[in-house]
Amino acid sequence: MYTAIIAEDSKPILRHIQRLLESAGLPVRLAATAANGLEALEILKSQPADILLTDIRMPKMNGLELIEQGKLVCPGLQTVLISGYNDFEYVRKALNLQAFDYLLKPLEESQFSQVMQRLVEQLDAQRQMDRKLLEGVVEPEFLPTMALGAELYAADKIMLLVRRQPFTPGAEQWRAPEMRASLEQACAPCGCTVLPAGRPEQFIVLAGAGDAGIPGNAGISAPASAGAWGLAVQSRLQQLGLRAAVLADHLPAGIQPLVSVYGRLDRAMNGRLTIAGELAQPAEADREGGAAPGDAAETVAVRTQLADLIAQRNKERFLLLLRQQLPKWLSRSARLCELERSVRFLAEAFAAVPGTDRDSPGESGCSSPAEEAGQFMAGESLESLGEELLAWAGRKFEALQEPCRKSGEELFGQLDRYLRSRLYAQLSIGDAAQHFHVSPSYISRIVKRYTSDTFVHYYMSLKIAEARRLLATGPDVKVKDVAELLCFADQHYFSKVFKEYAGYSPSEYKDACGTGMR
Repeated sequence: MYTAIIAEDSKPILRHIQRLLESAGLPVRLAATAANGLEALEILKSQPADILLTDIRMPKMNGLELIEQGKLVCPGLQTVLISGYNDFEYVRKALNLQAFDYLLKPLEESQFSQVMQRLVEQLDAQRQMDRKLLEGVVEPEFLPTMALGAELYAADKIMLLVRRQPFTPGAEQWRAPEMRASLEQACAPCGCTVLPAGRPEQFIVLAGAGDAGIPGNAGISAPASAGAWGLAVQSRLQQLGLRAAVLADHLPAGIQPLVSVYGRLDRAMNGRLTIAGELAQPAEADREGGAAPGDAAETVAVRTQLADLIAQRNKERFLLLLRQQLPKWLSRSARLCELERSVRFLAEAFAAVPGTDRDSPGESGCSSPAEEAGQFMAGESLESLGEELLAWAGRKFEALQEPCRKSGEELFGQLDRYLRSRLYAQLSIGDAAQHFHVSPSYISRIVKRYTSDTFVHYYMSLKIAEARRLLATGPDVKVKDVAELLCFADQHYFSKVFKEYAGYSPSEYKDACGTGMR
C-alpha cells in the first residue's frame, strides 16, 4: 500500500481529486490533504509519503517549489502536477524537477486513472529492485514481506548493527518480534526501522540522520552523534536485560548505499568482536583475527598439528594439545571469529578423514562443519565451553575409531525395506535421500557398500524380482498389466529391462513357468 498527499487550495477540486483517487481501485491510501504548498511540505516532514498530487498555483508556496522542497525531504517521492494552465513553461519546469506527469484541469477520470496506474507500476518496479538490493543483508524469510514504506526513503539514514554478545543467556529474547519491540523502545524517542539481518541474532537499526532523538545532533559533529547514539542504545538494551554489541556507521546513506554500509559494519563487527562481547579498537582488529602476526602464525601451526593428529587417529596427543591451546582460544580478549574458524577447522578435519561418511549428519543433526561450529558459538556459557569442546572432540574420535559398520548396516536395512515397500511407485535416489535426511551421494555409497551395485540397478532388480513373482502367479496375468503396476513407462521398455535382468523376455518366462520353471 502506498501513501499519497494532495495539495490543492480549491476545496471542490480537492474533493474531486480525492474521489478520483478513491475510485481508482489502486493500492494507494490518502494520508493527508493540504490547502497550500507550505502546509503540504510540513506534512511531508512529519509524515513521509510515496505520492504527491499538487496544484501549481497555490498560496504561500506553489506546486513547483513544493516539489523541489518535498524531494529534499522525501528523495523517493513521486509527483504529479495538476494545473488549469496549458503552459509549456510549467511543463518544462515540471520535467526539470522529474515530476512523473502533468495533468490539466478539469481532471478526467480515465486520464487520471491511467496516470496513477502507471505511477503505481513504477513504484512497484522500484520496490522490487530495492528488495533485490537487500538480498544478503536482510533475513531471507523476512525480505519478501518487508514493508518498503515512504519513511524508509524519506531521508538518509544512520545505521546501527546490533548483535547478541557471545555466550550470554537469553537467546529466546533475540527472536525477531521481541527484538523489534526492544530496539524500538531502546531507540525512543527517535523513530527507527528495525530489520533482522542475514546473520542469526543480528539486527539492523535505521534512523534519520537529522532525527532530534539521536544524541549529539545539537552542535555535535555527525560521527560523534552516531557513536553516542550507538552507546545510548547499547546502554538501554542492557537495562532491558539484553547484552548487545552495537556498532554505528558515521555517514548517513540512502537505501541503495545501505548494502555497502551493512557489509562494512558486518565485516567490522565480525573482525572486532571479542569473546567477552567487547569491540576491539579498529587498528588492532585490522590484524588477522585481531592477533599479532606471530600469534596468527602460531595459531595456524597448532591447527595443522591438530589436523595431523586427527588424520593419525591419535586421540590422546590430540586432546593434550587441544587442552593446552584452549586457554588462548577462550581468552576474553580473543576474537570470536578466530575461535569459530578454529572449531570449524577441526570439524572439517574430522570430516576429511578417509573412510568417514562426510555427507551423513554430524552431531545434533548438523549437516556441515560450519553448522557444528555455529552450535558452539550460539552457546550461553563461556565457562563450560572448553570442556564441551574437549568432550565433542572425544566423541569425534570414538566415531572415527569405530568401523561405523553398524550405522551403515542399519541404514541399508531401513533403505531396503523402504524400497521394497515402494515397488509399485516410481522412486528416485533423491526421494530416498530426502526420506532418510541424508545426501544422495551417501545413499549411493551405502548401496554400493552392501550390494556392490548402484542404487538404480539395485532398485530395478527388486522390481524385476517382483515382476517375476507376479507373472508366475497364473496364466491370466498379462505382461502389460504387470508393467503398469510397477510403473514402467510402457510394455516395450518393461520387456527390455526384464530381459536384461532375467535373461529372457516376460513371455518366455511365462511359458517357462507353465512347464514348472521358476
